[in-house]
Amino acid sequence: MVDRIKHNAPVLVIGLGRFGAATAGQLDRLDREVLAIDMDAALVQKWADRVTHTVQADARSIETLRQIGAEDFSIAVVAVGSSIEASVLITANLVDLKVPQIWAKAISKSHGKILERIGANHVIYPEAEAGERVAHLVSGRMLDFIEFDDDFALVKMYPPKPIRGIRLGESGVRSKHRVTVVGVKSPGKPFTYATAETVVSDHDLIIVSGASNDIERFAALDA
Repeated sequence: MVDRIKHNAPVLVIGLGRFGAATAGQLDRLDREVLAIDMDAALVQKWADRVTHTVQADARSIETLRQIGAEDFSIAVVAVGSSIEASVLITANLVDLKVPQIWAKAISKSHGKILERIGANHVIYPEAEAGERVAHLVSGRMLDFIEFDDDFALVKMYPPKPIRGIRLGESGVRSKHRVTVVGVKSPGKPFTYATAETVVSDHDLIIVSGASNDIERFAALDA
């Protein structure tokens, strides 16, 4: 699924509270196309000039979601948190519409378990800067993203095509892309520290460190 969804695929964000607004805003800063919807006209108006598209709509209605083209999106973020019932219903609607990647905000572990059971691919328990972290993760190739105060990040991701099948020392990963491959995990094996002699394959996971912007560009190389 990670390889099938383009790194720049448009994202549907449902709910423009603090978490949803942070996610939509960060995605916009990453030059991602965003459709943000909320029932609150004031919030929709507030964000109208900050993201690609905003719509006032009730996502609890599957017919409304169909009308706004929700089933054409490959990624959706359910950022509704004030009502567990609404969150669950919206997520179920997106599952019924066969949206491939559904990221849903949970306000408790029990809420999260319900979201997982009805089909949410990723359940998010928001903390400080969680919206920004999710914006990076939904780019597609990144599986985990930790950003530090000085804009330095540590990321678990799939290796981009330009560095697969050749020694890391020959790939020019540091000189060309200004990132460092710290570790590699092959299927069925533990993580190992990467060296200049390490060769990564299509099925490996890698741990990469570097500036956040450099890692974003690196992750998008073969998308």
